Amino acid sequence: MTDLIRMSSVRPDMSRRFVLALAAASMLALSAVPSDAIPAFARKYQYSCSTCHQPAPRLKPFGDDFAARGFRLEDRSQEPPRATYDVGDPTLKLMRELPLAIRLDGYATFGEKNSRGADVQYPWVFKLLSGGQINQKISYYFYYIIEKGGEAGLEDAWVQINNPFKLPIDVAVGQFQVCDPMFKRELKLERYDYQIFKTHVGTAGVDLTYDRGLIVSWDFPGGVESVLQVVNGNGIGMADDFGNFDRDNLKNFAYRLAKPLDKVRLGLFGYYGREQGAGGARNRTFYFGPDVVVDVNDRFQLNLEYLERRDDNPTFLPSRRGADWKTRGGFAELVYMPLGADGPWSVAGLYNKVASDDPNAKYQSLSLNVGRLLARNVRLTADIGREFEREGTKFSLGLVTVF
Repeated sequence: MTDLIRMSSVRPDMSRRFVLALAAASMLALSAVPSDAIPAFARKYQYSCSTCHQPAPRLKPFGDDFAARGFRLEDRSQEPPRATYDVGDPTLKLMRELPLAIRLDGYATFGEKNSRGADVQYPWVFKLLSGGQINQKISYYFYYIIEKGGEAGLEDAWVQINNPFKLPIDVAVGQFQVCDPMFKRELKLERYDYQIFKTHVGTAGVDLTYDRGLIVSWDFPGGVESVLQVVNGNGIGMADDFGNFDRDNLKNFAYRLAKPLDKVRLGLFGYYGREQGAGGARNRTFYFGPDVVVDVNDRFQLNLEYLERRDDNPTFLPSRRGADWKTRGGFAELVYMPLGADGPWSVAGLYNKVASDDPNAKYQSLSLNVGRLLARNVRLTADIGREFEREGTKFSLGLVTVF
């Protein structure tokens, strides 16, 4: 889980003051390290971004493993002693500096529909990120985001405990994306999204993006990975008038199994949840489907996702009538690194298809992204895509910076 339903009710003036204060704090923290340093973990370990990314934000296997361990190296003896204070208390691991990083994304766009010609969209995204170790087994990660010039709030925000009480499990609690064990939306290279994860049906609030809850992960013998999630099932909006985040007393459950092979990762995902509407009527939601990652070689990767969703009352009628609403869809993504994983060029193609009994949920798009690293943490992108149902063709030139 690394890098939504936004907390859109945050007052804009409060959001701006909060971000300015955090940005000032981050500048102060960054001034304590060399001026040529790059993001937080690279500064701590004095590694290049290419150690974990290919290119940023996309992760290499080393980066995936580093995050899963709670942002630690596999050999703990290599952890830099300069990163923490020795206060004479073995139960306290106090960081010398709060690890902070900033990401800025911006674009110039040209669109066929719903467009006024060329549009400068910089900055489109501002993120203030932090993550690291609280002690030997506990870590955290969060980021605060301002998107589209105004929408602001916390997205990822969680605490992870590795091997609690010496059990062979890892536990995380907080805000995260339900789809993360399959594919992390934050790490894709294209501007177009993985649509099946964010599709809504009827007036039901359930999707596979951000939610609040608990994650428990462990490995079965033979290297089979297992992830269980228990979530509220209604996103990460603000608490209600009674101080509750969950709008009903129902919890939703997601479970995924995955088996990494030589060059293939096979996964199987299932989800069951219930949601109660304002009038007391309920909707049950099921997801089920496989995912596949094929590392053809060090230059090509193929990602495939298919999900089937069923809702039995997504419009929350007082008395349910008729058959379930069916939604089927997924995506195919091909990533090509012409000069290898550490080369400056990247090409990514993404095809989305969602078919549904809800006509508003239908979606089909095809996009192509070409990226060029200007520096290890600065990427120039060109993105062209067509959304066949509504938006038409769009072209974007973008600049992604992380520091």
